[in-house]
Amino acid sequence: MHEVLEIRNNMGDFFSRITLIDTHKELIRNIISLRESEDLFDDLTNDPEEWLLAQKAESDAKPYPYQSHSPEIHRPFEEVIWFNAIIWPFKHWQKSRFSDVSFGVWYGSDTIETTVYETAYHWYRGLLTDAGFEKEPVVIERKLYSVNCAAALLDVRPLLEDYPLLIHKTDYSFCLSVGSKIHREGHPGLVTISARHEYGNLYAVLNPYVLSNPRYHSYLTYILDNGRIMVEKAPGKVWFEIAVSEI
Repeated sequence: MHEVLEIRNNMGDFFSRITLIDTHKELIRNIISLRESEDLFDDLTNDPEEWLLAQKAESDAKPYPYQSHSPEIHRPFEEVIWFNAIIWPFKHWQKSRFSDVSFGVWYGSDTIETTVYETAYHWYRGLLTDAGFEKEPVVIERKLYSVNCAAALLDVRPLLEDYPLLIHKTDYSFCLSVGSKIHREGHPGLVTISARHEYGNLYAVLNPYVLSNPRYHSYLTYILDNGRIMVEKAPGKVWFEIAVSEI
């Protein structure tokens, strides 16, 4: 109870110091997927990197079927890319850093590496460890989308030194209070430093109307083996590794 009262007492000062940042950026959304297009091109070349180029060319060549400024809201089930890249977290509420599961939050970043650290943490700590597979070799594939974000977001990054709970790795109590307040008051979202990757920004968006133009970016593969997560951009070629002790 004392901790709850302390959080509430700090809220007034915290929000009085927040500034807005007018955001017009391309953000990366990293989700679980399969390299479903891979087999379409493996008879043309044996080079995995050329498969990726072919997949991207295929995606870029497909015309977008909508002219609406917010087609992801109007017809979310007519095109898979809109649902996967934008709508999913607003339709399937999950508990997260800024949501107590009573509303949805879309998370993205301005760097691929940050999305990797964020999703690797939740994959390993939130899924594999809970299931008892943390010591088993496991492979998962990810699909990355680029999504445009245009919104005046709350910028909490200048306050991180005074409010370290904003980037605490496991204690979400303060963040949940922040998320609840900005959701109730109708703010579109906020930007903070990632708790998993100190060199990247994390964008928490509560209003899907500020997101648009999702398109395929790339695929990644995560391989858990011997206490490390290997990240591949092209199959069989490790891009970088993360020690599970770091996350």
